[in-house]
Amino acid sequence: MLELLRPVSIEFRNYIDGLPSQSLGKKVYFHSGGTFDKYEQYKIAIIGVTDNRGLASEPAMVDLMKVRKAFYTLFPGNWNVRIADLGDITPGESMEDTYFLLRKIVEDLVMNGTIPVVIGGSQDLTYALYRGYDKLEQMVNLVCIDHKLDVAKDGGHAAESFLSRIILEEPNNLFNFSNLGYQTYYNSQEEIDLIESLYFEAYRVGEIINNIALAEPVLRDADIVSIDVNAVKSSDSGNFATYNPNGFDGREICSLARYSGLSDKVSTFGIFNYNNQTNETLLLGQILWYFIEGVNYRYNEYPFACKDNYIKYIVPFDDYENLIFYKSDISGRWWIEVNVGTGVNEKLTKKILLPCSYEDYEKATAQQLPDRWWRAFKKSLV
Repeated sequence: MLELLRPVSIEFRNYIDGLPSQSLGKKVYFHSGGTFDKYEQYKIAIIGVTDNRGLASEPAMVDLMKVRKAFYTLFPGNWNVRIADLGDITPGESMEDTYFLLRKIVEDLVMNGTIPVVIGGSQDLTYALYRGYDKLEQMVNLVCIDHKLDVAKDGGHAAESFLSRIILEEPNNLFNFSNLGYQTYYNSQEEIDLIESLYFEAYRVGEIINNIALAEPVLRDADIVSIDVNAVKSSDSGNFATYNPNGFDGREICSLARYSGLSDKVSTFGIFNYNNQTNETLLLGQILWYFIEGVNYRYNEYPFACKDNYIKYIVPFDDYENLIFYKSDISGRWWIEVNVGTGVNEKLTKKILLPCSYEDYEKATAQQLPDRWWRAFKKSLV
C-alpha cells in the first residue's frame, strides 16, 4: 500500500538540502516511492493525508508542505529514534477510499513496530486510524484532545461525528475513549450524557489547564492519540479563520504531545483539522517535535517486563476486594490492577493494569474508589 503514497517533491528535497547540517530535515529518511521494507530501521513514520472533505468546507485538500518546513527546520534533541517521511495520501474518489488506504498503511506500520505519525486534514481520519487495529485482535483505547466530543448526530459533518461511527460499527474493538479539553458550550448535554453513560472519560479544558498532570495517566493508557488543532485557542494557534477565544495554549498542547510520546503504549499519533490558510504551521511543527521527544525518552515499562522494578501496594477496601497498586522504581509512575468480570470481550485479559496517579492511591487509602478504576470495572461488565 505504501507505493500509493505521493513522495515529497524534488523542490522540497532541494529545500531540505539547503538546511543546516544539524537540522531535523537532514536526519530524516524521505521515501521516494515504491515498496517500503525498512520497518526495523525506523521508529517513526510521518504520513500526510491531504483529504479535508470531512469538514465539508473549502479547501477540500490541504497543503502539508508548510508544516513539514516548520518541523524540519527545527533542531532535534539528543534523540536516538530514527524517522522516515513516507509522503502523502492524496484524496481518493470518496472519503471511504481515503479511509481504506490510511487504514491499511496504519495496520502495516503498527504490526511492524513503527509508529505512524499522521498529519491530516479533517479529524474523521481518526476513524481510519482506529480501523487499522482490526487485525491486531486487541481492544483499543482512543484519546482525543479536542474541544468537541465528536458524537454529533444532527447535522454534524464527518469530522464532528466520527466517534459515533466508531462506537456503533462492528467489529467493536473500542475499550475506552477519553476526551481531553472539551468545552461545554460546544457540546450538547445529550452528547455529554452519552459519554458518561458509556463509562468513557471526558475532562473539561479548565480541569486539564488547572492540573495538566491529570492527563498523564489517560495518555499513558492510549493506543491512539488524535489532536484537533482547534483545541488550541486562536491567539496561540494562529488560526483566526475559525476563531476560538478559549482552549489550550501552546505550552499546554506541547506538554500533552510529550506525555503522548512518553507513553509506552501509544502506537499511533495524529494531528488533524489543520488549516493551511492560517498561521498554524509552526505550532504543528513544535507539537510533532515534543511527541518525538517523548518517544525518545520512553521508559519501556509497558507491558511489565519484570515486577522486581515495581513496589506492590495492597489497599484493603470495605465494600470491594482489595485494591492493588504498583509503583515503578524507575519512573515513579503508578498503576492499579482491575479484575474484569465474566462475560466480557474475549480480547480482554482477566486482569488489566490501568495507569493511575499517586492521588488515586491516596483516595483508595481513604476508602474512596478511584474514578478511573470504577469506569474500567463497569465497562468490563458490559
